[in-house]
Amino acid sequence: MPNKLISLAEAGRRFSWDGMCYASGAALPVGSDALVFGRELLRQKRKDLHAIFHCCGQQLNLLAAAGAATKAECGFAALEVVGFANGLRRAVESGRLALEDYSNLAMALRLLGGALNWPFVPATVNIGSDLQDRSAFAPDAYPSREKIPAITDPFSGKEIGAFSPLKPDVAAIHVTLADANGNAILLGTEWSRFELSRAAKRVVVIADAIVDPGCIRQYPNLVRIPELLVEAVVYWPFAAWPHSSPGMYDMDEEHMFFMNKALASEQGTADYIRDFVESYSDLDSYLDMIGRDKIAHLSDSVSSFLLDPYRRWILPADEVARLTAPDAGSKEIAA
Repeated sequence: MPNKLISLAEAGRRFSWDGMCYASGAALPVGSDALVFGRELLRQKRKDLHAIFHCCGQQLNLLAAAGAATKAECGFAALEVVGFANGLRRAVESGRLALEDYSNLAMALRLLGGALNWPFVPATVNIGSDLQDRSAFAPDAYPSREKIPAITDPFSGKEIGAFSPLKPDVAAIHVTLADANGNAILLGTEWSRFELSRAAKRVVVIADAIVDPGCIRQYPNLVRIPELLVEAVVYWPFAAWPHSSPGMYDMDEEHMFFMNKALASEQGTADYIRDFVESYSDLDSYLDMIGRDKIAHLSDSVSSFLLDPYRRWILPADEVARLTAPDAGSKEIAA
């Protein structure tokens, strides 16, 4: 089976481009978003992104604040206790980003429709409200007839709506554990990462830890994303920071508030990108940027027991580095 481990920078180069439709899973502080891939998009100066997020998190907040995303579709658009997403707010209010609003259930259904390759998704939610009637992508059309068009249920004759299925060009999906072939195990809330992995045209898995294939053989029923769906695997501990990764680390609440405050202004955003996007050159310097004491504190989590069944299979960082070497892609990984 092929070794799909590549560096984060290489994943950004190979699986991103200006104007692409980009999705990331999941979203909220407990949702383990692949936030480091969003940072990489900024490091590689990507622009005109059409962002698909089940729910707004700090990644969409950052991409919007930096001007990298000019279109977005998402459900809930706040950051829970942290407050409203200031970077997203600025981008929408300034007219730099068109935000198409749906409910969380609608986003889940649209991802399911993309996963199943449906031509449309029957909509029994969001209809009869401004979620149906107003479209950020066609602001002059009211009531909108394109966002959630009315259709007739052929069995009951009742008028319902139709959602367009979501089929992003690329999805960067954070997972807790993955082997080098791309088989992935998720701990904690999924936030439609299962459906997103089937809906996206290309999937890059961003893993907090790499495991020996024996782990996958031991727990095949827990593999939510199988290797046949995955183009590449990136090893990057604390990839979801400052969000949490259940079993691995808690949310960095202090940085969540700091980040959202910074993204409230152009200067604050520029300073944040300088200090927390462009300042590191590799994984070690990224972890140094977060702070080793803070990493130890966040890793001392009440959810750490969730990782206990898998610890024996987690590969050490030097072994993962060897497998991620430039010529490692030609090597076969024992099944």
